[in-house]
Amino acid sequence: MVGVAWNGSASSMEDFIERHGLTFPNLRDETGELFARFGVPGQPAWAFVAADGSVDQVLGALGDEALDERLAGLTS
Repeated sequence: MVGVAWNGSASSMEDFIERHGLTFPNLRDETGELFARFGVPGQPAWAFVAADGSVDQVLGALGDEALDERLAGLTS
């Protein structure tokens, strides 16, 4: 899992990571190239990329249960 931030400064991204206790890698997409590549119109959004390269996009926040279900679907 990789978090990608598009809007905001580096310090606001770092504050968000710390506030939410995120432990996975995060990067800034300053140009919006990654968001454009996956067709993501804004944040929050998820792009789940399966081993075959297919992408399942979810716009909006996901709770723990919904996230677990999506991740399980990628490995089955």
